[in-house]
Amino acid sequence: MFLEIATFDITSAEIALNSVADRIEFCADISLGGITPNIEEFKYLKEKYLTPIHVMIRPIGGNFLYSNQEFLQMQNDILAFSKANADGFVFGILDENHEVDVEKNKILVDLANGKPCVFHRAIDRTKNIFESTEKIIELGFKEILTSGGENSALDGKENLKKIVEVYSDDIKILIGGGVRSNNISELKNVTGGNYFHSSAVLSYESFANAEEIKKLKMNL
Repeated sequence: MFLEIATFDITSAEIALNSVADRIEFCADISLGGITPNIEEFKYLKEKYLTPIHVMIRPIGGNFLYSNQEFLQMQNDILAFSKANADGFVFGILDENHEVDVEKNKILVDLANGKPCVFHRAIDRTKNIFESTEKIIELGFKEILTSGGENSALDGKENLKKIVEVYSDDIKILIGGGVRSNNISELKNVTGGNYFHSSAVLSYESFANAEEIKKLKMNL
């Protein structure tokens, strides 16, 4: 069972990197749902820790539709973070119809040059997550982060079960969206999933909680 912790600041990143997490997703700005982090902070973490770090490539918050300038920024960020030894990338571009933008995502996957790419929860904004999953597989992504097309993984658990059953031989299904220690066992049992994603930020706190990470892993 695999646990990724989403971190939105360097304090949470260090808490997670010192924990039993298998990997972290490093982003900035939790209020926007995660955007591209500071590269100097990333370099510091890579120098200090061995746990794999995937980097969010997302220049702005919002609807996952990007201007030409923003798309160019995403390309430059992948090249820069690759050079800084990122272990993988997390991104997802939609078109004006809220569908997977095949052309632009392909450009970014190719730029990653073999480093694993995760299509993030932009998939949950598309009209048909099953059709979108097939496109994402064809594009060469290694993982999909999804709540099953709903606001939370618990709400989307039946869709997640179907996605895991149909597609898990072709791509890793990373289950995220409100995943916490008090529901991860249910999600594992219902969906049959092996890969889980949580910020481990409790409702009354601002940073990842080390004890919560331990409980998440224990309840897998």
